[in-house]
Amino acid sequence: MTDKQHFFVGDKVPQPMTINDYLRPGVFIDSDHPSVKAFAHSALKGAGIAPVERAVALYYAVRDGLRYDPYSMDMEGANFTASHIATQTSAFCIPKAILLTACARASGIPSRIGYADVRNHLCSPKLKAAMAGNDLFMYHGYVEMYLEGKWVKSTPAFNRELCEKVGIEALGFNGRDDSMMHPFDKAGRQHMEYVQDHGHFFDHPHERIQSTFKEAYGDLERVLSDVKGDFTAEVSVN
Repeated sequence: MTDKQHFFVGDKVPQPMTINDYLRPGVFIDSDHPSVKAFAHSALKGAGIAPVERAVALYYAVRDGLRYDPYSMDMEGANFTASHIATQTSAFCIPKAILLTACARASGIPSRIGYADVRNHLCSPKLKAAMAGNDLFMYHGYVEMYLEGKWVKSTPAFNRELCEKVGIEALGFNGRDDSMMHPFDKAGRQHMEYVQDHGHFFDHPHERIQSTFKEAYGDLERVLSDVKGDFTAEVSVN
């Protein structure tokens, strides 16, 4: 397999990659760390040996094993390593995508992380108010896994319990078709719009995202420190 692509190492000049390079660990996607391997091993209990079956098992383990919680956000770089995320019970979209990417690599599935700006991201009124009413969420994380000769996208952000709470279908994943955010909720209201795709990366570009967040939201850590709470309890179908 060659399928040469280009990727960004942090904010450096893009370099060519081959499929097998996406099995290597990164700084943030530290797929060789024991905690990542342990998470993946637990997720794969009872799964088949086919890469598609393993990818599906990993997806659901990350989607539902970590509750989606934007209040868990802390922009300290160490919190964005897969080895740290694997020990948590909640996370927001970027860490969950980092963990799934790392678990896939640890399980022999070439994988890379992608980011897109999205509007109408799942958000409680309190969180939206804290962000000055901004409903554009920068660098929403997703995952691409190389399965059966092609890159397949998935979004493991929102756990089933939360989706049921807010009235949207929980995204499934079959390992063969892209699984991105549904544009409408169960009531037919617009839920999510992809505004700009930043493409895929070999590793999490932390400095770039941190800088973008500061420009868009100001001091995000200060904002979030003022709105701690139970995110699942706050959201509703209204």
